Order: sequence, then C-alpha cells, then structure tokens
Amino acid sequence: MLMRKNALLAILFALLPLLATAQTDKPYHGDGADDYLRFVPVAGVFALKACGVEGASSWKRLVVNTAASYVLSSGVAWGMKHAIHERRPDGTDSRSFPSGHATVAFAGAHILYKEYGHRSVWYGVAGYGVATAVCVDRVCRNRHHWYDVAAGAAIGILGTEAGYWLGDKITGERSRYAVAVGPQSVSLAVTF
Repeated sequence: MLMRKNALLAILFALLPLLATAQTDKPYHGDGADDYLRFVPVAGVFALKACGVEGASSWKRLVVNTAASYVLSSGVAWGMKHAIHERRPDGTDSRSFPSGHATVAFAGAHILYKEYGHRSVWYGVAGYGVATAVCVDRVCRNRHHWYDVAAGAAIGILGTEAGYWLGDKITGERSRYAVAVGPQSVSLAVTF
C-alpha cells in the first residue's frame, strides 16, 4: 500500500511541470474553486469520523494531530513566503513560493490518508486527487509556478508527519494501525 501511495505521488508530481507551459503570459484570473477545495480533504476526515466511520485515531488524537499538522505546515509555508519573496506569475505580489493552498490541501489529504488509508486506498486517492486539482488550478490560473505547488505539497505532507509525531507526544496516544513493508510482504497490525 505504501508503494502504491508513493507511486501515485510520483505520477502526480511528474505531471505538474507540464502545466508550466499553460501559465505563460496569462493575466490574473481571480480567486476560484481552489479557495474552497483546499479544505475538502480535511473536511472529509471530520465528516467520516462524525458519521461513525472508524479511523486510526480517537477524537482527541484526531483534533490534536490535525491542529499540530496545520500549525506546523502553514507556519513553515507562511515563513518561507515572507523570507523568499518569489514574484507570482501574474505579477500581483511577491508571495508565490511556496503555495499556501497546496500546503493546506496536501496536509488535509495526508491526514485523510493517515486516518482512513488502512480502510481503503481510495480514501488516499480521493484526498490526493482533490489536493492535486487545487495545485493544477493554482498553476492554470497563473497564481503559482509548478515548483511553488510542488514545494507546498511537500511541506503539507512533511508538516503532517511532524504534526502527528508531536500530537502523539502531547496526547500520549498512538494509531491503532501499523503497516510494515518488507522485501517479501506487507503486514498490517491492529491494536485493540
């Protein structure tokens, strides 16, 4: 399952540079669906939990880890935006790198994967698909370069991993599920 996730991410990131040619000399197109879509993966996590679908975490762990993930991811992205001063392709400001929308979308997608990926790989596909759509929209509407959204996606995923580590230290809880990948097998352990 981990190899499928990594292959999916590699394919998604490989397609992003192709969008670079689509953004040349386009004017600013205003804000769009990506302003709302970036929150869909994390909203999906809480909707599934509220509907009684068993995830990898208790409510307490989910809330603490989600908050830690977003504080770390968004804090890093915001800090980099204000330190690097990369001009947007549409010329509106110098806060292009990294993409905050991509950071938020991929943090939510990775939370969705961590919470429900053990149930079905399609939860991860859906979350990462929506996050990728946000990135594509940001590039196509000339708000970001492809490398801005790729960096934002990486920050979102790594921030979520760090957020889960920190949140588990704060709550003292751990996931009920563990996946191990060996040279000959993949195993899933469930803690009761």
